[in-house]
Amino acid sequence: MDTIPLRDAYRSLLDAATTVAGSGDTMPVPSTGEWNADQILAHVAIVNATTIATVAAASAGAPTTYDNRTAHDAWTIERVIGLAGGNAGLRERIRLQADALCALGGPMLSETELDTLVPTLLLSHDKVQVNQPLPLRDLITGLAEVELPGHTRQLLSLVPPSTTGNQGVTGCHLPPGGSVVVHQHPSGPVRADDFVQASQSFSQ
Repeated sequence: MDTIPLRDAYRSLLDAATTVAGSGDTMPVPSTGEWNADQILAHVAIVNATTIATVAAASAGAPTTYDNRTAHDAWTIERVIGLAGGNAGLRERIRLQADALCALGGPMLSETELDTLVPTLLLSHDKVQVNQPLPLRDLITGLAEVELPGHTRQLLSLVPPSTTGNQGVTGCHLPPGGSVVVHQHPSGPVRADDFVQASQSFSQ
């Protein structure tokens, strides 16, 4: 499996996180109910850990599942922020997780292992988006194509447009229940979290 798109997605996310961190006092405070940069990064770190655990179990021939509910839990997100030591620690954690996942999901896995069907539960906006087995490779591809780019845009939305030239993305909204919605204008809300777009193609 080619992990270059995954590496590129992580690089873009970490570059965005560094840009946000460098904004200092110029960075706008998120509106009530929206995630700040640390919360976005903690969410990504939890998703990474879940994905790494799933890939590792599949490579060991052990039964495994994929469930994203913990990554939306507000208490868990705050705990991960504290354990990582804040923004810089979260960025370093994600960098190391990216190295691990790219190594695990690359040449190490056979095509048969990548085709392993993993019972998957994905929630978004407090609603079940996927509740069926998905191939392991699709979980990794969804991370590279949907999850990470979505959170990269969310991070850049926290930087003043004059700094990034970023237009149209208004933030990462955390409605009751801990799910994520990315708002993009003028076409209306787009849910970019939890592989929703990718999962729709998986089920076709």
